Amino acid sequence: MNNVHNKDIGTKQKALAINLDPKIYGSFAEIGAGQDVAANFFKAGASSGTIAKTMSAYDMTFSDAIYGVQQVRRYVSEQRLKSMLDHEYSLLIERLASQRGDTTNFFAFSDTMSALNYNKTNDGHGWMGVRFQLEPNGAFNDVVLHVKLLDNDNNLQQQAVGKLGVNLMYACFYYNEIPPVFLLSLMDNLSKDRIQIDMIRFEGPNFTKVDNRLMSLHLVKYGFSDAAVFGPDGKNQQPSEVLYKKHIVVIRGRFRPIINVHLDMLSNGVKQFVQEPDVDGKNVTVVTELTLQSLKERDAGFDAEIDEKDFLDRVDILCSLGQTVLISNFHEYYKLVAYLSKITSLKMGVVLGYPNLEYIFGEEHYKDLPGGILDSFATLFSRKVKLFIYPTLRDGVIMNCLRFYPPPHLIDLYRYLIANNKIEDIRNYNENNLHVQTDIVLQLIKQGVPGWEQYVPAEVATMIKDRCLFGFHCDVDPVTGEPVKTDTAATE
Repeated sequence: MNNVHNKDIGTKQKALAINLDPKIYGSFAEIGAGQDVAANFFKAGASSGTIAKTMSAYDMTFSDAIYGVQQVRRYVSEQRLKSMLDHEYSLLIERLASQRGDTTNFFAFSDTMSALNYNKTNDGHGWMGVRFQLEPNGAFNDVVLHVKLLDNDNNLQQQAVGKLGVNLMYACFYYNEIPPVFLLSLMDNLSKDRIQIDMIRFEGPNFTKVDNRLMSLHLVKYGFSDAAVFGPDGKNQQPSEVLYKKHIVVIRGRFRPIINVHLDMLSNGVKQFVQEPDVDGKNVTVVTELTLQSLKERDAGFDAEIDEKDFLDRVDILCSLGQTVLISNFHEYYKLVAYLSKITSLKMGVVLGYPNLEYIFGEEHYKDLPGGILDSFATLFSRKVKLFIYPTLRDGVIMNCLRFYPPPHLIDLYRYLIANNKIEDIRNYNENNLHVQTDIVLQLIKQGVPGWEQYVPAEVATMIKDRCLFGFHCDVDPVTGEPVKTDTAATE
């Protein structure tokens, strides 16, 4: 077992190391993009010590006959990958366990890929996974991931799949004790402009201490993906699986903690969005977005560390409210819209507070773009996107779209966006919420000021108290060492 990431070991060396390990033995089943992973093990030498079988069922009828007909008729899907792992691993155990089960760590590697077609009209992507034992006769573990193939050439995409597959196999057997090293090693001999890994899931007895939400955060943090998604059940999901062909309404925030204002913004924003004539109200997915920067202390630099417990606390609270959570590396709104537009062509809504409208019209944020603010607006507003603006109380005045005055040379541009139904005020808001700010509520929680509960949803207040979140003061049980909530809090 390696505890240190060896960045110098090549793809062939990794494949050979596995081939020469007498305990590791199993099968490869690959659909699409060629049998690129198995090929690396054959080329490395000594493959007879590792490979029991390789196969590829390209034809859909053959694939269905072997792995079963899926409810969703997509052959590049997590469901198809799971059926491949189930089938191939079961065959290994059935046919070989009695002969060599006492001395072998069995594995079944599978992938189902859609590489770039001849006319280059598709986006290369696919699912890859390994089911494997770490001790003879032991229970199996699963590692499953989704990858985007970015090379503009079919052969290069096949090569990338082959390298990633070898990296995944090597990590399963040699980096399984240290998940961050496991993740980093997946990009060995590859680069981020060749592949993106936007979902990974660890399951099994050897991964009981692995939090898949943290693994998704690390994918974004390491730059392996621009975004990661969690469902309301808290499980990480592949973004396209959740958002494909959906109307998306997204609200961005720090949510530390989520307060009644956020829910009022979201509720009224969604109500107005579904009234749009080109929106199917039955096909809307609501997303709460946390950016990497929002996970750090306010005004912290880009190099500041993320408090992982604090991140998990926020995700837990959002999911408890039934929210789908998006973690992204998009500091600017136009980048978020560009990303989502690659997943869905349907109309989207962005719910944001009045200060963010001011931010969007701040030209200083687009100095790195050749076309400046017009460049960003071409992305933000050229798609089927509408901004819904929640007002802000400032010096006793309710600030909304009608009271927003951009710099003089941008006034006509702003009027154009209003006239063309690209920006709209949120109506029917709760005016009593306008004086409430998240940072103030957070301070009230930390200081134990009575009455802070009225500013957050009831279930959120309960979670904060029960789990002593966001600085809510708790005593520590002298026996168990666990926090014990108290009715009063220490003043900072």
